Amino acid sequence: MNLSDRAVWHIESRLGEAFTLGDLAGLCAVSPFHLVRAFRAGADCAPMAYARARRLSEAARRLAAGRDDILAVALDAGYGSHEAFTRAFASHFGLPPSVVRRSRSLANLTLTEPITMDTSRLVDLPAPRLRDRAAFRVTGLRRAYGPEDAGAIPAQWQAFMARADEVPDPVPGAAYGLCEATDTGEDSGFRYTAGVETAPGRQAPPGLETVAVPAGRYAVFAHSGHITGIRNAYFTIWNRALAAHGLTARRAPDFERYDDRFDPETGNGTVEIWIPID
Repeated sequence: MNLSDRAVWHIESRLGEAFTLGDLAGLCAVSPFHLVRAFRAGADCAPMAYARARRLSEAARRLAAGRDDILAVALDAGYGSHEAFTRAFASHFGLPPSVVRRSRSLANLTLTEPITMDTSRLVDLPAPRLRDRAAFRVTGLRRAYGPEDAGAIPAQWQAFMARADEVPDPVPGAAYGLCEATDTGEDSGFRYTAGVETAPGRQAPPGLETVAVPAGRYAVFAHSGHITGIRNAYFTIWNRALAAHGLTARRAPDFERYDDRFDPETGNGTVEIWIPID
């Protein structure tokens, strides 16, 4: 069972219990950072956001059936009071639980069903190389994304390439796609920077930013083929490959490295994926 499936199993088994991201990560024997990255790679949402949506969806079904009062449903869903449950329910569905109970209908609700991860997304990747890398800086276009927004990254690269000549004294040889997790909480997102390496002391042009990447050790995986397959490579890395090679991820930016083996015109070639490890 891959990591995301283990997380889903533990969540579904504990819908009526209060647990934290740390609790869930402990059950899965990984760090919260690793769990968020693995789950997001498979489900396009954070694990605790999925848990909240599932709890509220099952609560909505009980309310529509009309067999239980709202407080009983709230307590069974892991909420400590009628008020807390009502706030969460109304925020998620756009209407209070009393309306669902009174109407006996789920017609206006978008319910979240149990996730089944697509194991066909697991791909064969060569064993990673282990590399130590000194600290460096990437200057480029930096944008924030929610867990489900990664589809906008190709357009971000196009926008950066239109301004790449503005970056002063870039280090030749490669471009970088830098990913920083912004949180490991319920609605975890990330920041992505499309850019190039730059020397210390150079000022980023207006509208671009410079991100410092600390020194550290990395597992370097190679994705070969069309760039659209890189999401499957990430799914495999976070859900299977790191554990298969006895590697533990640490919380630090990971990045894609695009050198002359990758053709940006066709989207084909080899991209290195650098994952920070302990």
